[in-house]
Formats: sequence, C-alpha cells, structure tokens
Amino acid sequence: MSKSIISDMDGVIYRGSQLVDGAQDFVKRLIETNTKFLFLTNNSEQTPIDLRKKLEAKGIHGVKEENFITSAMATAIFLHDQHPGGTAYVIGGGGLISELYNAGFSLSESNPDYVVVGKTSSFNFEVMKKAVNLINKGAKFIGTNPDMTDPVEGGIEPACGSILAAIESATGKKPYIVGKPNSLMMTIATRKLGVHASETIMIGDRMDTDIVGGLEAGMTTCLVLSGVTQKEMIDTFPYRPTYIFNNVGEIYPDTL
Repeated sequence: MSKSIISDMDGVIYRGSQLVDGAQDFVKRLIETNTKFLFLTNNSEQTPIDLRKKLEAKGIHGVKEENFITSAMATAIFLHDQHPGGTAYVIGGGGLISELYNAGFSLSESNPDYVVVGKTSSFNFEVMKKAVNLINKGAKFIGTNPDMTDPVEGGIEPACGSILAAIESATGKKPYIVGKPNSLMMTIATRKLGVHASETIMIGDRMDTDIVGGLEAGMTTCLVLSGVTQKEMIDTFPYRPTYIFNNVGEIYPDTL
C-alpha cells in the first residue's frame, strides 16, 4: 500500500512564480492513485484558498483546500488551545490574520496576550519598535516558522526567521516557533490525514525544517534539490534524509 504524502511547497512544487520540473506530473500521480496527501507549508501569508488558486494558475488542478496546512493554521490551533479568546498583535499577512480570527482571537495593539510574527513585506522600524515594547511589557513572543530565507526565482528573499531575529536581538527573548520543524505541526498533519507517522513520507527542500521535522516524527524523508538545500550542503548536517531526489517528478510513493 502506498504511503501517505506530506510535502512542502516553496522550493518543492514551485520556486517563485515558476513550477519545479516534474511537479505537475507528481501531483497528478497522487490524485490519480488516490494517495492521501497534504501540502504542509511554513508559508503564513496565504490561506488554503489562496494556495489552491495559486496552484491552479500554474496548471495544477484537482487539489482541494483540505489538502493544505499552513504554519498560520497551526499557530492559530496552538494559540486557541493555549488561550481561547485571546488577543494578539500580529506582524504578518492576511493568511495569518484570517486564521487567528477564525480561531476566536482578536487583534490588539494595547497589552495583547501575544505578539505573533509571520513573514511579511510590510515589516519596518515602527512595527519592530511596537513589537519590542509589547514583548518587554509581557506579551508572549510567537513565531509561525523559523525560515530565514525563502527560495524565489533567481535567488532568495528574507523570510519570517529574519524578522524574528531582529525582534529577538532587541528584546533578548526567544520566540516559541510553531511551524516546521516543530513536531506539533507534523502531529496536526498526520491527525488530519488519519495516518501514523510511520506510514507517511515527508518531502521537502530544507534539511533544517522539513527533513529534521519528518525524521524526528518518525517519517520516511525525501530531500529534493530544487530549493534551498544543495547536494554539497547535506554532509554539513548531523542527520541525513532517507532519500535524495533532484525534484518531486522523480518521486513515486508506491516504490518507497
């Protein structure tokens, strides 16, 4: 029986606005073979609707909204469990704000319970100053994911981890990070699929989030070299993926 698939998106299915070679065929195989799958992404800016439409615009059809879990969704689930009906000052995109609203949180700039940080292009000095002051006054510091950079066409761009680092440097306080490689996000994903970790393959382009997260959760891991991690970088880590592929087009779950 084919294993279930949990796959990253950025650097695995697409890079910037371009599909990765073989991605369309890979997703088509999953759908045609009725393989259970989820896209587990540290992207906190977009909602499942946004991500589905993004794939459709790139020529990938048949993926449903329930096939996505974002770090924004995982963060909202975590905060709801910790402090139902809480308040948050949010640095992040519409996807993060939407998920927090859906979880019953309200947004506040006055003594919020949490400062919640995701990737955003609107981060600036005034936003950082406000976050720093709120954390110093007692707001708990939460990050959606630790990714320092994201792969884009022609290179990389700063991501959530870079924003977190700036705030951490100014406050001296470390954020609690919900997204990959936190096993919490992996648990949410396997629970949603209704499978055990040992029956699951984690596919990603990052050794420090996707692969270590899958490894620690007890999953089979597949590193693809279409994103952040290059082949010569693998030996610098104290752990290895189960398999290494150039791209997802080379992955046939029923053979692993």
